[in-house]
Amino acid sequence: MQILLILLIPFLLWAQPVKVASYNVQNLFDDKVQGTEYDEYVPGKHNWSTRMMQIKIDHTAEVLCELNADIVGLQEVENAYVFDLLIKRLKRVGCAYGYSAISHKKGSSIQVALLSRFPITHSKDIQVSYAPRVRNILEAEVDIKGKALTLFVNHWKSKGRRGYESKRLAYAKALEKRIGSLPANKEYIILGDLNTNYNAHLTLKKRLNDTNGVTGLNHILKTVRSNRLIDKAEIVKGKKGEHFNLWQELPYRERWSHKFYGNKSTLDHILLPPSLFDGRNIDYVNHSFSVFKSTTLLGKKGYVNSWQIKGSRHTGKGYSDHLPVYAYVDLKPFATSKNSVKKKAVITKTIDDLYGVERLDAAVVLKDAVVVLKRGKYAVIKQKPRGRGIFLYGTVNDLEEGKKYDFRVQEISSYKGLKEITALVKLKEKGSVDLRPYYQRLEIGRQNEVLRDLTAVYKNRHLYVNGQKIPVYFRNKKLRPKNGAKLKIHYAHLGYYKKLQLVIYSKKDFEILEN
Repeated sequence: MQILLILLIPFLLWAQPVKVASYNVQNLFDDKVQGTEYDEYVPGKHNWSTRMMQIKIDHTAEVLCELNADIVGLQEVENAYVFDLLIKRLKRVGCAYGYSAISHKKGSSIQVALLSRFPITHSKDIQVSYAPRVRNILEAEVDIKGKALTLFVNHWKSKGRRGYESKRLAYAKALEKRIGSLPANKEYIILGDLNTNYNAHLTLKKRLNDTNGVTGLNHILKTVRSNRLIDKAEIVKGKKGEHFNLWQELPYRERWSHKFYGNKSTLDHILLPPSLFDGRNIDYVNHSFSVFKSTTLLGKKGYVNSWQIKGSRHTGKGYSDHLPVYAYVDLKPFATSKNSVKKKAVITKTIDDLYGVERLDAAVVLKDAVVVLKRGKYAVIKQKPRGRGIFLYGTVNDLEEGKKYDFRVQEISSYKGLKEITALVKLKEKGSVDLRPYYQRLEIGRQNEVLRDLTAVYKNRHLYVNGQKIPVYFRNKKLRPKNGAKLKIHYAHLGYYKKLQLVIYSKKDFEILEN
């Protein structure tokens, strides 16, 4: 009976769609000194030891067992030695992978790797640069019932430590060159931690833009046409070198695999060429892309349960700062659905319209929106001087106060009654605007307005303005004046937290006249 099961395993694998995943395991280092490891992973320092390495391997194996992918690309594996320890651990806990490959960039602190339950017929490194810390791309071909599928496992340069876009461009160009040498109908998947958002062509920050807006992901790997993301209707009939980014299959609010101080991003990707939609050999399983959000990986408050280093010491707790992403491919032809290859028209809305809905099912465009107030990661925008305003939370990027823009709004929410835009991209900048007509008076009693030149008395977290009492919230608690202080308020946001309140963001927004 046991022999029969062993013989049946390949047929059971082939009878089902193949699950392909990518997972940044967050620094899987060994317990030896090579001289290239990060300082916090040098054995004998920061509580990094053989025991701590074994805990890290156990935690990585736990996630991979839960994920249960047939093929999985890994990032941040130090070397072949610790990779082999992980493979042995997976076998011991009943999640074996019979085939594996790893990159071999000399001088690099970390490598990329691949685990597969299907035979890997060959693998090689794609050289990106001869600089030791610039990681290679791993290319591996997998045999799925006689059909060849090539995987390109990537880990591009991060945006930290002078992470200019030109450095990610180098990875994209190396990959583009290799793909250009392949047959037109070659079936392959690009996956990995590309350290860039799927819509980088719209969200690239000025401080990183040393390429005149050209992005590795969008422009070199051709996930856009005319600066617009290629959709499924287009990729089905796409050209060689073009790719469909699977993030587009998810609602905007679910588009994230990494969260840093509350900021969500799509660093981990799976990109597909037209050959995965052509009805031949291996094809993509429609709408199968997802982010693996197990209770193991997500904390109680929705934070990613990353590997923890506290006070510069490893605690032995946590897993990774990334969530795995996955999708399915099959030997069956790509199956369309009613909405899968139908272009969706972009709808133009007003801010007033946004107050009439709780959530967005599709992105909408706001035209001629003026930034009336911008403080740090917060802003208020209006389309007309006497129209409604709306709050921007954590999505202001390179916006400037007093400038007019066209935006694509991707996500809205209400926090304790305050209407917010929580995800948007800038489509077009349309010049400067005189802000004076856009300010309102306190008497309007309407949230998300910007007020100017108020004289008030502060008492017990309230302001008294012309006989009217209203709660006030100072973003910096140290700025709270003493009771009885008379204030001149230069700028304030008429916000909402269960009820109307004034919000004062910075020291420059008010002055104390007298106590």
